[in-house]
Amino acid sequence: MRNYSLTNQWQKLLTPDIVALLTQIHEFKGEQNLFIEANSDTLTHLLEIAKIQSTEASNRIEGIYTSDERLKKIVLDKTTPQTRNEQEIAGYRDVLATIHESYEYIPLRPSMLLQLHRDLYKFSGMNIGGSYKNADNVIAEEDAEGNRFVRFQPVSAWETAEAIDLACKAYDKALQGGADPLLLIPMFVLDFLCIHPFNDGNGRMSRLLTLLLLYRSGYIVGKYISIERVIEQSKETYYETLHQSSLGWHENENDYAPFVRYLLGTIVAAYRDFSSRVQLLITSGLSKPERIRALIKDTLGKITKAEIMEKCPDISQITVQRTLNELQKQGEIIKLSGGRYTAYIWNRENE
Repeated sequence: MRNYSLTNQWQKLLTPDIVALLTQIHEFKGEQNLFIEANSDTLTHLLEIAKIQSTEASNRIEGIYTSDERLKKIVLDKTTPQTRNEQEIAGYRDVLATIHESYEYIPLRPSMLLQLHRDLYKFSGMNIGGSYKNADNVIAEEDAEGNRFVRFQPVSAWETAEAIDLACKAYDKALQGGADPLLLIPMFVLDFLCIHPFNDGNGRMSRLLTLLLLYRSGYIVGKYISIERVIEQSKETYYETLHQSSLGWHENENDYAPFVRYLLGTIVAAYRDFSSRVQLLITSGLSKPERIRALIKDTLGKITKAEIMEKCPDISQITVQRTLNELQKQGEIIKLSGGRYTAYIWNRENE
């Protein structure tokens, strides 16, 4: 049977590249937690946007969609879910809110995992929520020709309850033994996905648990920048590193490093995005057009109107468009036409 102990495993991950990622995240945490504490009120817009993006991205990875308008209303709890997809989106919204608000009181225990999974399906009317799988499952995929093949054979149904219990205890033991939680979190998430404890919802639960464990360890950037969205934007790498790190898992011969590097990289990306948005908040003494101008000037490469609005959620679309037109007329920016993907770039020839 699989040995779930992480105590002797995490030390093997202290390679120069992984240590460099850990160092970056530790530095970001120190700097930005101070900013969050001092500016919690001004971060409300980022918090709201991140909730919407996290709910959308994590569900979209699993092929669960609705319209942008309906999604926003569901996340903001301004409508009732009407379809199966919307029911699952609403469940994710509520579990995400529970983690955001109460992570300090949700220890990593099998009973907590079952409660979170139960709430993930509370709108669906399905009886699978809050119960481990009742039949063996597989992780499968289709190739370009539509041929389906098994990529990984998870733990059998009868072993699942014990496996989750051992995985949770192994995480706690390694954490108490002084291991860096930033190493343990991706290791636990990989084990969770290899166990694949539920009939459905394993992927979404793994991302919710990633946030929960990060928050409990003091890394709360996911509240303000959607880590799920970063994962969705690199979905192919996400699945490939999961595959690489799961090879030989049942025989205790797997290498956690590929997935650990990937997840640490997504956390670094989220912190960097947060830093750029913090800079915009620091310049909040500027007028709205001046803030838009500063954002484009500080962006190396092109930026779309949608990206400007995402980074400046308190500025209306009309103001953004008016400012873009004015900056273009003055020759300060260059418009790169591309239909719905029209972008703008700072005209550095004038500098």
